[in-house]
Amino acid sequence: MYPSALYRLRGLTAPLQALLIAAAAFGAALPAQALRIKEVAAVQGVRSNPLTGYGIVVGLDGTGDQTTQAPFTGQSLTSMLQQFGVLLPQGVTMQPRNVAAVMVTAQLPPFAQPGQPLDIVVSSMGNAKSLRGGTLIATPLKGADGQVYAIAQGNVVVGGAGASAAGSKVQINHLSAGRVPGGALVERSVPTAALSGGDFIQLDLNASDFGTARAVARAINRAKGDGTAQAMDGRVVRVRAPQTPDARVAFLADMENLPLELDTPAARIVINARTGSVVMNQAVTLAPCAIAHGNLSVTITNTPQVSQPNALSGGQTTVTERADIAIRQEPGALIQMPAGAKLADVVKALNTLGATPQDLLAILQAMKSAGAIQAELEVI
Repeated sequence: MYPSALYRLRGLTAPLQALLIAAAAFGAALPAQALRIKEVAAVQGVRSNPLTGYGIVVGLDGTGDQTTQAPFTGQSLTSMLQQFGVLLPQGVTMQPRNVAAVMVTAQLPPFAQPGQPLDIVVSSMGNAKSLRGGTLIATPLKGADGQVYAIAQGNVVVGGAGASAAGSKVQINHLSAGRVPGGALVERSVPTAALSGGDFIQLDLNASDFGTARAVARAINRAKGDGTAQAMDGRVVRVRAPQTPDARVAFLADMENLPLELDTPAARIVINARTGSVVMNQAVTLAPCAIAHGNLSVTITNTPQVSQPNALSGGQTTVTERADIAIRQEPGALIQMPAGAKLADVVKALNTLGATPQDLLAILQAMKSAGAIQAELEVI
């Protein structure tokens, strides 16, 4: 970025400075690496499948579930011991502190074959304080159809630490969930429809857009011949593919790396109401408008006061609090904002308001209602 551009950014607030610099860097990087089909579309049927299982983590250092509050942990432990031929006497209730009931989750990637390792996530279900140092006992992982597709087992890696003593507690990160890298082995593969035959395959776009669907079909027809691809709607592109698996794999590999020439996307502003983040793309434009924005603040101050009774009244000395409430409303001057046809102009105009990111959320919504900003607002 040129020094003159950096000088113009000095007067901007930090959040919008970062927004403008990121937009400029994104725009400068476009010519160096063209967009490819694999970044905007995916072959139908080539996807991962979620796996879920219920298991037990043992070997904890007194940080496991309390069976009085999590009875299912004791039931699971009793059932597991019975499988190993260990029968407890009647009326005996176990209260171990080194065992925790957990849910085990994983993603079965496409084309996964038996024997392939998978990373798994182990999450506590009860009131275990920490899973650090525990070992997951062999747990079957099932798919949505109820079939077992993997078996998980291994030492749980927890990316946190904690200590407590004399009523004080210190904790870093999360202790009731961890990972087991390569902790599951695939037992059954899932067939993929994209390579099972048929004259056509289907490309599903990541976002519905007629221009993108047309661009994808044009790129494929240019490389593979007219009539190979046909845009069915704003989301689906149907492609004629070879019949044999080897030829189809080579065809898909070439097709996914074809460059695309996309039109300017629709103007959109994404607002995160929880964090106050505002992100806008390069198509956002601003019409001339006038804005006045003021802040309303309420301040409550508590002052301790001592109430002392008379010497012979028999009362007790008490401490009360006096609350002082003050309301202050800062004036907001009417600011005229010029039209902006570029993202940099829009950012500069919004910075003239001097509003915080949280205030900017309300301002953008009001500008949209007044027709002063040409963009689609998406609140997440």
